[in-house]
Amino acid sequence: MDKPSNTADDILAAARSFIVAGGYNGFSYADIAEVIGIRKASIHHHFPSKVDLVQTLVRRYLEDAVTGMAELERNVPEPPELLRTYAGFWAQCIEDASRPFCVCALLASELPALPPEIAAGVRAYFQFLSGWLTGVFERGAAQGTLTISAAPRIEAEAFMATVHGAMLSARAYGDVLTFGMILTPTLQKLIPTAD
Repeated sequence: MDKPSNTADDILAAARSFIVAGGYNGFSYADIAEVIGIRKASIHHHFPSKVDLVQTLVRRYLEDAVTGMAELERNVPEPPELLRTYAGFWAQCIEDASRPFCVCALLASELPALPPEIAAGVRAYFQFLSGWLTGVFERGAAQGTLTISAAPRIEAEAFMATVHGAMLSARAYGDVLTFGMILTPTLQKLIPTAD
């Protein structure tokens, strides 16, 4: 089976929503069944266990990130614009509540309690994102289009942590503008203004 059925996609979407709302332990198959109007047995047909379900969700999330970043690189080749666009994506998602929080960032906060298979997928997502951002910082530093004060990998990790921290603050304050308030000075420090 190359492409899962629409039911499997609906199950994954519901799981994603539940994870964003309450974390890994914040939902059961009964919750998903009620939301999408199917029996729990139907969920077990697609995903025999919750570990299988969330592992698939995290794998898809990583695949989507890889595809999305490749597309972003094709359309926005300059490092300053890549950082602005990446931050802008999350700002828009938080503002319109389409993706109010990164699923892997939420799961990372639960890492010690997650099944090892899921934890490995979450780590893979962070490793990918760190590697992508490191490449952006390396190119920006080499071109002189980004102002960095540490090694590109450290800058990448700090930027990633700032984005995820800004998501958390926006959620804690219940204020979508908090995300931009935190990210704007970070971007201003990284991107030199033209004189």
